[in-house]
Amino acid sequence: MKDKSGANTSQFFNFARDSYFERTSRPIYAIVFLLPFIVFYELGTILINTDVLNQSQVRVVAFVWLQDFLEYLGFGSKLAWMMPPLAVIIILIALQLASRKHWNFGLGDIGPMAVECILLAVPLIVLSLLLSSSVPSPGDISHFNNDAIQSGYVQCDGVMPGCSAAAMKSLSMSAEANSRQARGGSLLANIVTGIGAGIYEELVFRLILICILMVVFQDVFRLNRRSSIILAVLVSAALFSAHHHIVYREGRFGQAVPFNLAEFAFRSVAGVYFAVLFAIRGFGVTAGTHAFYDILATIINAVFFQ
Repeated sequence: MKDKSGANTSQFFNFARDSYFERTSRPIYAIVFLLPFIVFYELGTILINTDVLNQSQVRVVAFVWLQDFLEYLGFGSKLAWMMPPLAVIIILIALQLASRKHWNFGLGDIGPMAVECILLAVPLIVLSLLLSSSVPSPGDISHFNNDAIQSGYVQCDGVMPGCSAAAMKSLSMSAEANSRQARGGSLLANIVTGIGAGIYEELVFRLILICILMVVFQDVFRLNRRSSIILAVLVSAALFSAHHHIVYREGRFGQAVPFNLAEFAFRSVAGVYFAVLFAIRGFGVTAGTHAFYDILATIINAVFFQ
């Protein structure tokens, strides 16, 4: 989107033409950079063990919202299931066409983009550790309840007949192995979820919602651009945080996770952070930062807090 002077008004800063920051803020770069994440998420939700899939938070709510909306428009259930990843690509192609930016891209920029996303995720990791005893994830919740995977330990009381020391040791080793397998499956499922949240939450709460709010505040309420940007950022951040606690699915509201002030505040700050990042660096880096934060948060929680 351009103003009358021809300057790009979809970002706070206009970078020098063909510089690293200008190139990697293009929608075409977002497609190339995020395509492996999209494929990994789709394959992950298909290939993960069914028990882990059913008990974990694999399908993010933002993804399911897109499915429901497509079904409402008349798409069949199977087609609606396949369309969200295609919708991401189609929207980004449309933005690339509207921006009239160059279509060329260099694969050599993809590595630096990944490093940039990891570095941009670090401040959120630090903030989350300061606000909480663990690392809350901005990633989505796919069920009304977010119960952890039960490891299935086998209890063996010493007074039970026939429960020898050897049997107890064998059961203990079996339970430990089952526990490790469950934790490993849960960790992978949470990583898959984090990647999906990075893509689809940014699509819904930044790319789509902020654009809608900007239209409402500017064209309906006739606010100036600066006020519209500030309000759009704050409202989208608050809704982004709130939907982790109260979600709307299948025609009803339900509780995703119990309300926690520290986590709500953190996700609100994270929503503002992602919104500003989206305005400065575009969709690709923002979604990548969100995905890498969720991956790092999942690993840190698994290693240090579980």
